[in-house]
Amino acid sequence: MTNPLFILAVLSIVVVASELLVRRTFLRHAGTALLGILLTAVLANIGVIPAGSTAESPVPVYDGIFEYVAPLAIFWLILGVNLRHVLRAGLPMVLLFLAGAVGTAMGALLAVRLVGGVDAFGPQHFALAGMFTGTYIGGSINFNAVALEYDLVREGALYAGSIVADNIITALWMAATLIMPRVLAPLFRGVAAHLRTDGKGPLLGIEEDTEAVHPVDLGAVFALGFGAVYASTELAEWATQLGFSVPFMLVLTVIALALAQIPAVSRLRGSKVLGMFAVYLFLNVIGAFCDLRALAGLGALGVTLLTFAGIIVLVHGTVTVLAARLLKLDPALAAVASQANVGGGTSALALARSLGRADLVLPAVLIGSLGNAVGNFFAFWVATSTR
Repeated sequence: MTNPLFILAVLSIVVVASELLVRRTFLRHAGTALLGILLTAVLANIGVIPAGSTAESPVPVYDGIFEYVAPLAIFWLILGVNLRHVLRAGLPMVLLFLAGAVGTAMGALLAVRLVGGVDAFGPQHFALAGMFTGTYIGGSINFNAVALEYDLVREGALYAGSIVADNIITALWMAATLIMPRVLAPLFRGVAAHLRTDGKGPLLGIEEDTEAVHPVDLGAVFALGFGAVYASTELAEWATQLGFSVPFMLVLTVIALALAQIPAVSRLRGSKVLGMFAVYLFLNVIGAFCDLRALAGLGALGVTLLTFAGIIVLVHGTVTVLAARLLKLDPALAAVASQANVGGGTSALALARSLGRADLVLPAVLIGSLGNAVGNFFAFWVATSTR
């Protein structure tokens, strides 16, 4: 079923179901974000909703959520950012992000050796290593930059398979980072002061995300959100015409942060509710891109690509966690920094909110933008080193 209204209805029902399961059952330990990803992945793989969106079979709802809803989620949630909390988390987050970037590059170099490189993927194996390095530091922009540079987009099966493997690993790693702080808590005793370790489960954020909203507030919040996304797009394009490369997401973050310091804006109700709902829709679409049938259709190549990407992310995660332990930093910081590497700023923001760490929301978005900037440097270095 590809009707946009049907897909939106299903995605919304998944949000409701996930919330109810978290509030009323033992699944409260999983959290709404993780349950949403898993439920949507199941629905996509059994054919209830489309599994991903491609150039050949586009799904406008998914594309629209990535293009418009995800930026709106970032804007609305940043409206409640407390700058004093952000400053405490900023530098450690950057350090862990850079450690994770190095870990990604190390993982790509190791994966080429373990999987077989040219024997597994042919003469374009080096480009593949660079693509996965770029996407697990900066995102799809860097992934496609390397693919275009080395003309791997013409290798139909290899290029399509790498996208499928990337989507699946990204969804799995989102799930992994959601449970990472709780699993790693025993290894971080004495530095995990911000985590719930009393066995009562995660903070659900029910009261925090519940607001009494008036139509005037909603109108203002929507107007600010739509206006900010539009203005950010125009400003980013204007900067490009002048010869400066300024990420759209960075411009949007600056605008949101500036508005958040205005008392009249910070008092508006509705931004938390709208922001979290938008985040859950975004995460559900990530789950929908976990297309196991497409991977199975690739046969041995699909398994090899999944193994290749999995090795990269596992090495990245190990380096990030070890850096956090060495620096005596909170494992939640490691999880959010890692997610900013692998999934980008929006998913890192969603993770921070799901972990009850509002102080990490802005750093998550900012280092996600940093990833877009530095991802290509790491990516092309890895590609050159493995050629």
